[in-house]
Amino acid sequence: MFSGGSLERMSIMALGIMPYISASIVVQMMSAIVPSLEALKKEGESGRRTLNKYTRQGTLALAFVQAVGMSTGLIAGGLTLTTGLSFYIPAVTSLVAGSMFLMWLGEQITERGVGNGISMLILASIIASAPGMISQAFSQNLNLIVMLLFVVLGIAVIAAIVFIERAQRRVPVNYAQKQQLGRKIYAQQQSHLPLKINMAGVIPAIFASSLLLLPASLGQWTTVSENPTLTQEIIQNITLVLQPGQPLYLLLFGVMIIFFCYFYTALMFNPKEVAENLKRSGAYIPGIRPGQQTKRYLDFVLNRLTFIGAMYMTIICLMPMIIQSAFNVPIPLGGASLLIMVVVLMDFIAQLQAHLMTHQYHDQTIIKSS
Repeated sequence: MFSGGSLERMSIMALGIMPYISASIVVQMMSAIVPSLEALKKEGESGRRTLNKYTRQGTLALAFVQAVGMSTGLIAGGLTLTTGLSFYIPAVTSLVAGSMFLMWLGEQITERGVGNGISMLILASIIASAPGMISQAFSQNLNLIVMLLFVVLGIAVIAAIVFIERAQRRVPVNYAQKQQLGRKIYAQQQSHLPLKINMAGVIPAIFASSLLLLPASLGQWTTVSENPTLTQEIIQNITLVLQPGQPLYLLLFGVMIIFFCYFYTALMFNPKEVAENLKRSGAYIPGIRPGQQTKRYLDFVLNRLTFIGAMYMTIICLMPMIIQSAFNVPIPLGGASLLIMVVVLMDFIAQLQAHLMTHQYHDQTIIKSS
């Protein structure tokens, strides 16, 4: 999913963007724990640039480690013509350069294009590998009824994703506006605070998938001989129990999705800051006192919404694996891949419409001024 089939073809982009995603996970988690990194988040654009620099450095280090591991696995499997530095240097350099290029390309898409660059690259990799997976699934002489059930199930899942991603919990907010009309009167303005059910988006699914890919990658790079070492046996056993569809894999995948849903939502939405901003602007939630009570109320609402969003994402990601393991039928696209495709396309269309409306308004302004 993260390499678009480049790993199977052994291209220079075989590592994909997994090093960047892993580095992003580490930096974001550290920024919530380490006070100095937490202070950088509050410094605006300069702090964001510093955190991005740390992410790039982490990406370079992880890409180097994974490239060395992949090169070692190729040599151990007898898939190379040469060994030693004559193979390691060009192989590691090429793999690291491919991963860093994808990171740079994703940042350019984010800054100069439409949508999140990394999500767009993951979407492109899924679309690139989807036709082959679909043709492989339908080449196994499935029953027509089973095929129709899969189509209906896929449409229902897509509809559920669109519904949940568009759903909001609108918290009513009243603004006390002071007006001078002979004497002081107060006129209330009613508005609302929109809170999405799935505020974390597809980030939890991407993070959980990338972390669970690490043991599988280690297993692919380790070739077990007739007399394996203890380390090789441990790596191979871990790889076997963490294969997609295995009970431990499903359990860890679900736990990681739930954890990253809460973690990333806490990074994106701070009830304390929102409560203070509402209080400073003279706004309040009906029936709730400004300040600490507003914070507790927003915490309560946000926790319930995050729980619903985490359960929804866990079901979407795990359901295809459970069906495939229980009924032994091939499913072309996993739940995480389908979720990423739908959500990223929805965000892309929304941002594209916003850009078009901005340009249309700009053109109308130019015409009126002329």
